[in-house]
Amino acid sequence: MKLAFRNAFFTFSSSRFVLNPNPPKLPLLLPFAVRTVPTVTETFRSLSATLCSATMEGGEAHASSSPPSLLEKQFEGFRVELDESGSLRERIRVVVMEIESTARLIHADLLHVHQSRPTPEVLEKPKAQIGVLKELYNRLAEVLRECPSQHYRYHGDWRGETQTVVSLLAFMHWLETGNLLLHTEAEEQLGLNDPEFGLDVEDYLVGLCFLSNELPRYVVNQVTAGDYDCPRKVLKFLTELHAAFRMLNLRNDFLRKKFDSMKYDLRRVEEVHYDVKIRGLSATDDSTGDKTNQDQEQPQGV
Repeated sequence: MKLAFRNAFFTFSSSRFVLNPNPPKLPLLLPFAVRTVPTVTETFRSLSATLCSATMEGGEAHASSSPPSLLEKQFEGFRVELDESGSLRERIRVVVMEIESTARLIHADLLHVHQSRPTPEVLEKPKAQIGVLKELYNRLAEVLRECPSQHYRYHGDWRGETQTVVSLLAFMHWLETGNLLLHTEAEEQLGLNDPEFGLDVEDYLVGLCFLSNELPRYVVNQVTAGDYDCPRKVLKFLTELHAAFRMLNLRNDFLRKKFDSMKYDLRRVEEVHYDVKIRGLSATDDSTGDKTNQDQEQPQGV
């Protein structure tokens, strides 16, 4: 009796846990039943974007309402000053380009002196351009009057052209007179007599160094053409000019380098003069002439 009751209870209990081959369908979930939980990173990004947008909106509102700061006023003044300086520099450059063009024309005409042409004929056209140069420097002075006592800021814009012009004027003056063009004479020819805008001393000295570089070629061509007294004249001139430069305490800059090149020009002229001398082609110098006069006067005294 007990055994039969136990088997019946076990069978009933096991049937409760048997899987149903046709399980009932679950009802559909409501739309709001499933909801994802945001992560910490997404939350932080959302808060950062909100704070940044709020800060930008507040900054724009503050910038539009507050007056400009001292820093903005300072750089606004810098902007205006730089714009005016750039405009002035462009106007200076226009005049300087015309000076450079005129200097090229003078140099091209002076090159004929190396072809053994008569000096007055060679100097005719270059001397006519001196008035053009004077007018251009007067125009440059008018432009610089807009910035009184500050022309040194723009000096580099016409420094090289002025040095070339001085060398050309000095060469023409030497060909015509055999003497050195003085600083005051160069200022007078270019119309640079204004105390606010004159001929810089260093530009004048560099121009003389350029003149020295041109003379050795002139000596060689003149000797080739048969002028055997030219080396003596040029050697005397360069020796005096080199000795005058030795009086200056020059710094280690561009002027000092150009002065150092002058001794090589002097050496080249010395070599030409020596070659002419040992071949007996040079003219009788002053000492020889004095000695000849003494020999001629001695019999008269006896």
